[in-house]
Formats: sequence, C-alpha cells, structure tokens
Amino acid sequence: MWIGERIMLTDEERRAVEKEVTDCECPESASVEALQAVQRYRGWISDEAIRDVAPFVGMSPEKLDGVATFYSFIFRRPVGRHVIFLCDSVTCYVMGHENILEHLSQRLGIGIGETTPDSRFTLLPASCVGMCDHAPAMMIDEDLYGDLDGAKIDELLEKYP
Repeated sequence: MWIGERIMLTDEERRAVEKEVTDCECPESASVEALQAVQRYRGWISDEAIRDVAPFVGMSPEKLDGVATFYSFIFRRPVGRHVIFLCDSVTCYVMGHENILEHLSQRLGIGIGETTPDSRFTLLPASCVGMCDHAPAMMIDEDLYGDLDGAKIDELLEKYP
C-alpha cells in the first residue's frame, strides 16, 4: 500500500510480522523471522520495509538493518525467482567448489552476487549449507543438493522454471 511516497506494510505483511513478534518473549528476538515474513511477500527487504518493521521488533531501523545484512538469507536487494546458494566452506572448496562455480557461471552467464537477465536465478555464496559429507553442495531456494558435478547441476536447474 502507498501512502504519499512511503511504502507501507500490507495488512498481510503486518499480520505476519505481528504473529512472529507475539510468538517470542522478546520482540527483538523475532527480528529475523519478522523480516523473513515480509520477504515471503516481497521477495526481498527494502530500506522502507526495514523502517516499517523496526517498531514492531522494538529496534531502530539502523540496528535492524545490521541484523538484516548479517544474515545471508535476508535479501537486501531484489533477487531472481530462484536463489542458488553455492557453499564455499573449506570442505566444499576442497571437493570442487571452483569447478561448480565455473560451471554455474558459464551455464547461467552470471557470477556470484548476480542475477540472470531473465530474473530466473540469483547466485550467492553460502559459508555452509550443512552437507559436508556430500560436498560440493548448494541450495536452490530451500532445496539442498550435494555430490555436485556439471551434469547434475544441468539436470537440477531444469526443475526451476
């Protein structure tokens, strides 16, 4: 909803944020979940969304922005329909991270931190996705994949229109 030139939380977003805050003893402890609730509707968290969520969690916009920029799963700028988190942990690095990154970059025509021209994929780094026993690994949206190679990646990308 627009009020003047300020973007406001929609009723659905506000209810989702309020639910996250009421589920926690301390409003600040709901900050990540409140941001994720808004992100589910918008796809990312704008400066205006930070400003609008801050009072709900009892934080200044500056402090909430610090929380948002710390967590890699909070997107502070627009992303593609599907987000690929490529694990760059030591284990994944040793097991072929650079080959996987090169394959993804060539296949998608983008590098880390970029989005394909059709907004289908955004490629981001992840310090760990919890699949060290199946390195190299990545996530696409919320789906985990390990034991990656070029052929497997090509097959996986087709599942995400």
